[in-house]
Amino acid sequence: MGEKVVAGQFDLSDRQRYREKLRRCLTGLERLLTEKRFDRPRNLMGLEIELNLAGADGMPKMLNAQVLERIASRDFQTELAMFNLEVNIAPHRLGGRVFDQLDEELRTSLSYADRKAREVDAGIVMIGILPTLDRDDLVSSNLSAVDRYALLNDQIVAARGEDFTLDIDGVEHLRCTSKSIAPEAACTSVQLHLQVTPERFPDVWNAAQAVAAAQIAVGANSPFLFGRELWRESRPPLFQQSTDTRPPELQAQGVRPRTWFGERWVTSAFDLFEENLRYFPALLPICDDEDPLEVLDAGGVPSLAELVLHNGTVYRWNRPVYDVADGVPHLRVENRVLPAGPTVTDVLANAAFYYGLVRALAEESRPVWSRLPFEAAAANFDAACKDGIDARFTWPRRGRLGGLGEVDAVTLVREELLPLAEAGLDAWGIEPADRDRYLGVIEERCRRRVNGASWQAATFHRALDAGLGREEALAATTRRYRELTKRGEPVHTWPVGLPEPVPTTA
Repeated sequence: MGEKVVAGQFDLSDRQRYREKLRRCLTGLERLLTEKRFDRPRNLMGLEIELNLAGADGMPKMLNAQVLERIASRDFQTELAMFNLEVNIAPHRLGGRVFDQLDEELRTSLSYADRKAREVDAGIVMIGILPTLDRDDLVSSNLSAVDRYALLNDQIVAARGEDFTLDIDGVEHLRCTSKSIAPEAACTSVQLHLQVTPERFPDVWNAAQAVAAAQIAVGANSPFLFGRELWRESRPPLFQQSTDTRPPELQAQGVRPRTWFGERWVTSAFDLFEENLRYFPALLPICDDEDPLEVLDAGGVPSLAELVLHNGTVYRWNRPVYDVADGVPHLRVENRVLPAGPTVTDVLANAAFYYGLVRALAEESRPVWSRLPFEAAAANFDAACKDGIDARFTWPRRGRLGGLGEVDAVTLVREELLPLAEAGLDAWGIEPADRDRYLGVIEERCRRRVNGASWQAATFHRALDAGLGREEALAATTRRYRELTKRGEPVHTWPVGLPEPVPTTA
């Protein structure tokens, strides 16, 4: 549908027509589920990484069109702002040495992209939020020159009817306003896809929701925005506030935000698509010519184009995906929790931890979500975003007594979740060498209490102590980060601080 999006105005009948089309799509999805038309189990995973462009000075570069032209590969695409790119890795079957294969593919792709970026004096930076971004960088004039981004911005701005307020109270407090959704572009993430059968979907989605907090705790990598030190993973509050179509009055009424964790465990993928229609007005009411019920009546497989487009404007941290490949429909869970970076090894360690965990948890006889209130899972997520690897969670106690207890994230990961992830990777058929290498990275992060966010914050404060001003310290931290990323060793091994004392400027 993105190919058909052109900037323009919608008349009053467009939304009514689109709503009716969405209902027909939802009925079509229900029929596909009832008739068991979906693909058989394939154990397929996919990976997307959003990237930043920065110069040798660490400052953002608004050059994605020029860089993409030089890369000339369909694996790389535009993202929201001119300093963003996205790389997509073809689906792989989970098993064997898949993570080492992905390691080689990603290193090759990112190295090639970085070489091409250098032709225009830019470079690739894989990081949750680029620390050197300034408010003047995140304005509508710096959105990528793609019609669908302009249209999406116009529709979200119109729905809100006033400036967006960014208000994040962390180590420091940031409060400012924006006239566009451009601040969303600061958030660069890793998206992990897992194709599942309809029968397995609710268990995998619920498992992904339950462990989202642990993913953030070990993988946080976004502590800075607009020169302020905020949450250890500042992407979720920034993303929610920069896409929030609700003025304060609607927030007070309990209207759901378009970026959200959710509010309940589910029993079917249908639950989530139905919620999308019930809670969220259309932002892009663009109708396809296909009638999904007529296609089904004729024995075909509908694309459900409106349902897919609408789903793409509801920003769940674990999103359901409907797609058709080779004429056969399938479902995926898209995990959008993690920030990009710091290195390829770190990204794949995060992926191994996730895929192992959701496999193990989805197959438990007494699953964690039957013992953990959804509200507690949501509160855990917020705690992880705020405190990163130092977060404390509410979690079901093991043993006969049961009930809920409080545990620090590192203890939970080391004592309970890593053994589960190991069992899950074994169930996928991952080779022990791959399993041990990548889960070992998570173990070491926990042992040393280091992740990308803690390294960035510690290095920034060392730079301040050395006499640099805040902007200089953020730029120096970004340059050092990029240098260590290119070396490729995981972040828990990185020395804190700048490579040598930097003289203060007069």
